[in-house]
Amino acid sequence: MGDNALILGHRTSEWCGHGPVLEEDIALANTALDLIGHTQMWLGLAGEVEGEGRNADNLAYLRDAMKFKNVLLVELPKGDMAVTMMREFLFDAYHHLLLTWLAENSKSPRVAEIAAKALKEVSYHLDRASDIVVRLGDGTQESHRRMQAALDLLWPYTGELFAGDDVDAAIVEAGIAPDLGALHADWNGLVSEVLEEATLQMPEPGGYAHLGGKQGRHTEHLGFILAEMQFLQRAYPGASW
Repeated sequence: MGDNALILGHRTSEWCGHGPVLEEDIALANTALDLIGHTQMWLGLAGEVEGEGRNADNLAYLRDAMKFKNVLLVELPKGDMAVTMMREFLFDAYHHLLLTWLAENSKSPRVAEIAAKALKEVSYHLDRASDIVVRLGDGTQESHRRMQAALDLLWPYTGELFAGDDVDAAIVEAGIAPDLGALHADWNGLVSEVLEEATLQMPEPGGYAHLGGKQGRHTEHLGFILAEMQFLQRAYPGASW
């Protein structure tokens, strides 16, 4: 969860100073800041659990690409605003459902606490992204075309959101987190309702692809992200503001 928030936060931050209108520029910058804040909490907890003396900064800035476990959806290039907002919507719908379960049901007090804090911001992210998807999908012919193209591009990557591994199975058994597959139906219902209002055609379920899982793998996109994101800390080890 920390890696997902970190990489998506960095991708979203790429709009800072480049948004199509001032309001969206500021909104995207704030969304990126929220995600980086979530990263600090999740990776801080990961460092504590690991017990090897690494903190959130160490895990964010000093790991190689092969050690990252984010889903591929969040590391894809930002594309145009249609791709950016459609990705935010698809991920926010999943993120909101997951955080809600964790905040209400996790047997780990720390996990529940972090989820409850992050949920307040992600609720706003989801509302905003849903509204923009509807406005652009049911807008002009050009905005509709772009949003449908963005949906078709991103849809195959959504299956990985619900693909678990042995670690997921262990924390499900411990009552720390939900079975990701069990969230799929609720996510599908939430997404389909918004897409219908946006007059967008939801791709067939067969379009899902579990693209690699959370096994830690280098991709071209992630390599470029980390080269930019980690430059300062690697060039000047231990540097701080």
